[in-house]
Amino acid sequence: MAQTRSVDESFLALPLSALTEAALTRAVDLGCEHADLRVERVRTQTVRLRDARLEALADGEDLGLAVRVVHEGTWGFAAGVVLTAGEAVRLAEEAVAVAKVSAAMNTDRVELAPEPSYDGEWVSAYEIDPFQVPDAEKTGLLVSLSEQLLAADGVEHVQSSCMHVKEQKYYADTAGTRTRQQRVRIHPEFTALAVDRSTGAFESMRTLAPPVGRGWEYLAGDTWDWRGELAEIPELLREKTKAPSVSPGRYDLVVDPSNLFLTIHESIGHATELDRALGYEAAYAGTSFATVDKLGTLQYGSPLMNVTGDRIVEHGLSTVGWDDEGVAGQQWDLVRDGVLVGYQVDRNMARLRGMARSNGCAFADSPSHVPVQRMANVSLQPAPDGPSTEEIIAGVERGIYVVGDKSWSIDMQRYNFQFTGQRFYKIESGRLAGQLRDVAYQATTTDFWGSMSVVGGPQTYVLNGAFNCGKAQPGQVAAVSHGCPTALFENTTILNTVQEGGR
Repeated sequence: MAQTRSVDESFLALPLSALTEAALTRAVDLGCEHADLRVERVRTQTVRLRDARLEALADGEDLGLAVRVVHEGTWGFAAGVVLTAGEAVRLAEEAVAVAKVSAAMNTDRVELAPEPSYDGEWVSAYEIDPFQVPDAEKTGLLVSLSEQLLAADGVEHVQSSCMHVKEQKYYADTAGTRTRQQRVRIHPEFTALAVDRSTGAFESMRTLAPPVGRGWEYLAGDTWDWRGELAEIPELLREKTKAPSVSPGRYDLVVDPSNLFLTIHESIGHATELDRALGYEAAYAGTSFATVDKLGTLQYGSPLMNVTGDRIVEHGLSTVGWDDEGVAGQQWDLVRDGVLVGYQVDRNMARLRGMARSNGCAFADSPSHVPVQRMANVSLQPAPDGPSTEEIIAGVERGIYVVGDKSWSIDMQRYNFQFTGQRFYKIESGRLAGQLRDVAYQATTTDFWGSMSVVGGPQTYVLNGAFNCGKAQPGQVAAVSHGCPTALFENTTILNTVQEGGR
């Protein structure tokens, strides 16, 4: 994609060349097979309101440098906040010292899959840098939108927030790569609470607008119809407070992209991280049932299932020019025609599996953290000539339509799961027949994806995502997108959450 913006001069004015020369030269002198340097600045801002009144406005900035080495087949890492050549030399020496201490415990020699060297700049696709917009303007728009929702009949309280992140990163390594990149992302959210005074029942409902790799134009422009969605929420809430509780059983389930993205994240995204499949990642959220002996043979889902990983989709939260090992962004297959055919890998994991190249899944969320294998944008592809959401619903005799994500639970193998949603609608004879309450759907990963009998067309496809994917120890947080169409899953187990919770 052609870039119309450039990395901020204030970041490029940092002593990047001097830090590179100092750190990498010292690492080579100390006998390292590989060394890389990251200089990174991450700015964050969160604006939070309650009932259209400012509750909190918090700014943060993380600036520092990190040196990572491979010394005699063992990783070493050190990080600091002083941006001088002398500190860069010290960090290289410290990283080598860490590698020497770690060597006694290293059972797998570190070797990195090859990657061409690059010298370039990349900027994500956004129009308005949110950090250039006055705080009063940002707060004022959030207040205005919150007041619209709060003024509606039946809405008792409104929580609203917007988080902005600007990530600037310089990477250099001993193979000659020198890259500079800048990413901007935004996550606005509005939640309304309604109370049915006759019954005492209360419900909340959140906007469906996903976090995206865009700038302030996402909230202030016409990319998403914010006022239109906010205008619909009060009536949807009123209907939900009066809706009947679901009768548990088996139903055909039509899942909207606003809900299905999270199921993809938990049951496919994490399950196809190669470090989990190999057992290298286990302490934080477990390993994976999709082990490497099943590659090319595991029937992950129905033949309609085609899932890709990518670091390149426009406005994706995991989209980059290069990852934190200097690997260029790319796209690849994870599941093709329902069969497991790929994983998300970094350079060391790629070499362990005899792969010719990493697919660029190394990321560190701050200059003080070591890069780890992290999730790409993982997306279910639409059927080229697939039906609309309305057409899918029209083909269901007895079912449920789920919209929006809410709570979820999945086991440590990414296999048994349960998900709820923002709204559930009963489907009778191909028509929506009002909302239902207390709904959750439950399945195993392969049963669920194996039951997918209809995949919507491109007109139903939405790029959703999350800011808060956690992994590693010490813990790191990454933002990731998941695109998907509407899809139909036959004969799905539906639970009543109130009955289940009362047992």
